[in-house]
Amino acid sequence: MRGLYLVTDRSMCGQKSLEEVILQSVKGGVSCVQLREKDIATRLFVSEAQSIRKLLEPYKIPLIINDRIDVALACGAAGVHIGQDDMPYAIARKLLGPKAIIGLSVETWADVEESQKLDVNYIGVSPVFATPTKTDTKGVWGLAGLQKIKAFSRHPLVAIGGLNVSNVRETIRAGADGVAVVSAICAAPDPEAEARKLAGIIEAALLRRE
Repeated sequence: MRGLYLVTDRSMCGQKSLEEVILQSVKGGVSCVQLREKDIATRLFVSEAQSIRKLLEPYKIPLIINDRIDVALACGAAGVHIGQDDMPYAIARKLLGPKAIIGLSVETWADVEESQKLDVNYIGVSPVFATPTKTDTKGVWGLAGLQKIKAFSRHPLVAIGGLNVSNVRETIRAGADGVAVVSAICAAPDPEAEARKLAGIIEAALLRRE
């Protein structure tokens, strides 16, 4: 899981529709979209997910569903992202099959150690910096924490939390393979331009690291 990863938040999109923000971000260079909905009914979530999957298909961008295995199955998503309090990885893998992308959030060192036993596709290092979009975390990893995880883990790392154009370069240098953003794109006046800027910084930093 490499590059720029969009995690959606419709409450931050202002006058733009969620679909519009997603489409603009993809044109700007987003390589993966995670649809996160905490407050809508399942029927609406499934309908929205089906629509967004079709929107992304021509661009060959994978749609990941946050938390909800049932919604991922119903809409034919590429995979899911699960947290420590969501469905256990082994059950999620059994339900979704071997080809599904499954990401797992790690919030403590014990989570990182446990993830070594699991064939997840990536781990989400959450949060790297403090962020108002996620307040139920157990602390902030910081760049030093990200470096420690990179040195230990066998999995690709996706950093999330408080990330924007001012700090994505150093986050990649510290070991992230991908950077997930929420407000940096969803709340941007021009999501396409912001995504292009972020994707360019990330790709340049990854190339330098290689």
